[in-house]
Amino acid sequence: MKVSTRGDYASRALLSLALHGERSLPTSVRDVAERTGLPQPYLEQILLALKGAGLVRSKRGVGGGYVLARDPAEITLGEIVSAVDGPIVAGDFGRPHEDGACDHEGQCVLLSVWAEVGRHMRSHLDSFTLADMVRSARGDADAPVLPLV
Repeated sequence: MKVSTRGDYASRALLSLALHGERSLPTSVRDVAERTGLPQPYLEQILLALKGAGLVRSKRGVGGGYVLARDPAEITLGEIVSAVDGPIVAGDFGRPHEDGACDHEGQCVLLSVWAEVGRHMRSHLDSFTLADMVRSARGDADAPVLPLV
């Protein structure tokens, strides 16, 4: 699996909100862009997608911006990536035993493997919450070790 630029930017933006934002005080897109080094126009599009997925809320006007819609411990990396990139899958090869997928030698076996790889990727990304990443970013000794592999 390759995480898209959108998935990476969305993760960085939400991590920034989690690191700096009080849940009740909105953070402007400009502030998030400055802190993360992300291009503001693209970040605005990403935050709109995250809002549509229910991961952030927005406030308009003076003092407006974005806040997390849920506690950081309830938002997973898998949710963030899925919100901007769609379902996390190993490939779009179809499903075993559907639409003649097993008509060719070895195809059913491989479709089952790809489906399992997709489940594993989703499960692994869902094992990391924004709260975990905040603790790691702050150097908290109790934070889970995030491998750099």
